Amino acid sequence: MYVADSRASTPATASVEGTARPATAGRYRSTIAPTVLALGTVSLVTDVSSEMVTAVLPLYLVAGLGLSPLGFGLLDGVYNGFSAVVRLVGGHLADRGGGRHKWVAGAGYALSALCKPLLLIAHTLTPIGLILAADRTGKGLRTAPRDALISLSSTPETRGRAFGVHRAMDTAGALLGPLAAFLILRATVDGYDAVFTVSFCVAVLGVLILVLFVPSGGRTEASVSAARPTLRAALGLLADRDLRRITVCALLLGLATVSDSFVYLLLQRRLGVPDRLFALLPLGTAAAFLLLAVPLGRLADRWGRWHVFLAGHAALLLAYALLLTSWHGTALPYVVLALHGTFYAATDGVLMAAASDSVPQALRSSGLALVQTGQAAARFACSLGFGAAWTLWGDRTALSVSAVALAVCAAYALTLRPFRKAAA
Repeated sequence: MYVADSRASTPATASVEGTARPATAGRYRSTIAPTVLALGTVSLVTDVSSEMVTAVLPLYLVAGLGLSPLGFGLLDGVYNGFSAVVRLVGGHLADRGGGRHKWVAGAGYALSALCKPLLLIAHTLTPIGLILAADRTGKGLRTAPRDALISLSSTPETRGRAFGVHRAMDTAGALLGPLAAFLILRATVDGYDAVFTVSFCVAVLGVLILVLFVPSGGRTEASVSAARPTLRAALGLLADRDLRRITVCALLLGLATVSDSFVYLLLQRRLGVPDRLFALLPLGTAAAFLLLAVPLGRLADRWGRWHVFLAGHAALLLAYALLLTSWHGTALPYVVLALHGTFYAATDGVLMAAASDSVPQALRSSGLALVQTGQAAARFACSLGFGAAWTLWGDRTALSVSAVALAVCAAYALTLRPFRKAAA
């Protein structure tokens, strides 16, 4: 299907560097590159696997193993933030290889797949933490090279849409994963073990699709003509004002972004959701993300990525406010989860599209990894802090502090205005 070299099947090098021929530029503006669709398929399958685990993990750890909110906050921080340690490594390895993005990403997908069956034999905090750390190491290795492939396969004018399409396909997997976990829990006696086993099988399928159908990419023109990228050159990218400000924005806002798992636990406690239905809560977030990822990506290309990015954080702040009110209506979970999904649709791919505009082609993976590292490290700290605050002061006080912090960080980020419109 997409086995051909990416330079033959996508506008990668020419369009990104502004040398695309006039006869083909218009056609590429209105199409999505096959590389993006192939990577979207890999992400869809992989997210079915990972979200099966993510959907049941909070309940498994808190209700099944009896962890405190602080203990869960530590593990959740590891799960969502440990990848910050290796994102720069993954981005740097992909750039130094010249055309090694696919294989570095593949190593990350394979490592995460191997971690799934290990959850069957881990029942205490330490081994579970180590397994989750290894799983997130795989995510850290693959994220920047994958996003670099998407960026290099798209023109500056269509990057928001390309990332939106990829995130929509990725989120389709996030929508199917919790549903699969729910059905498995209902149909089996040892439900958690069955979820972990099926998750491993699906993850292996995702790795096979990557190997067989995602083009290798080959060496880009920039990587052939330029000197081999170094780690110093990658860190030197922060000298660019726009990229530095984007990284600061991602870090600050990440410090006040409560993890998904805590949002679902808060909803469960507010509404008394039965344990058997807990795995369905992520479906609301995923459905909104799926529906809005492409429209908001296109809007970011036209209206401005900065406006869409800030609007996404406004939606998240509104979700926090609703969780803090005394409203217990039946519409509360639907509204909160819809706002939660809107936040991701307006920020996830938009942030990567904006960062791509400030990073040269030869260091694309490293530049995106810098932004992702700051964001992941901040969310790791937020999970630890929120878990500790919940344990000491209660869930409402912890969420109130997070909401105030998000409002303050967003106000400061508003003064930076780092995002520029896509280059014509």
